[in-house]
Amino acid sequence: MVFTRVVAALLMAFLVGGVMALAFRKEERARAKAVATNPVLPRERLMAKSDLFLLLLLVVTLLAPNYIVQRGPYWQKVIVWAIGMALVLGYAFWAKTKEEVRRWMRETWWFVRLIFPLLLGGVFVVGIIGALLPEAWVTEWLGGSSLRSSFLATLIGAMSYFATMTEAPFVHRLMALGMGAGPALALLLTGPGLSLPNWLAIARVFGVKKALVYVPTLIVLGTLIGWIAGLTVLR
Repeated sequence: MVFTRVVAALLMAFLVGGVMALAFRKEERARAKAVATNPVLPRERLMAKSDLFLLLLLVVTLLAPNYIVQRGPYWQKVIVWAIGMALVLGYAFWAKTKEEVRRWMRETWWFVRLIFPLLLGGVFVVGIIGALLPEAWVTEWLGGSSLRSSFLATLIGAMSYFATMTEAPFVHRLMALGMGAGPALALLLTGPGLSLPNWLAIARVFGVKKALVYVPTLIVLGTLIGWIAGLTVLR
């Protein structure tokens, strides 16, 4: 399952990228033309590098607590996270203007107000489903390797929020209740890339048109890959 998921995730990434590039090829051509006629200035290139480094700092800050403190009390994770956030803020105030930092904070607060309730609800629902879902329901709707089962599993993955450390145990629990390997793969493929909060974030950052292409593409591809893998590789 692990090797199949890795290969399927890479294949899905290439296919989604291809669909998005094809759907918005005119927009990409216009953007490439604009870049060619307006070369990037050294200052803009430096700003792009600082943005990339700031993003990397944020990613490291979010991942470091779980990797550095794998055992021990939770407050140690909080300390690691606090040190990382101090570095992020220090670098942001050094590399960015006050107005840029203010805009960053406004956007962050907008996302927190919109997404945080959905995240709490998603985690709660996932926990309840894993604990209370009747085995007969799982076997009937998610069992086997049918196209319907893969589609339903994809919808669950596309709409629910899965925390990184709860996704695998949740799918393992469903498989113990009778979920098929194909639908399980479909859920694992769509779960990390989609959720209701993720839909809103994509629409906010990249625009509604791109979200309306990206979300159905991921659902369709996740369904087909899970269905085909369930009938062939994962039998």
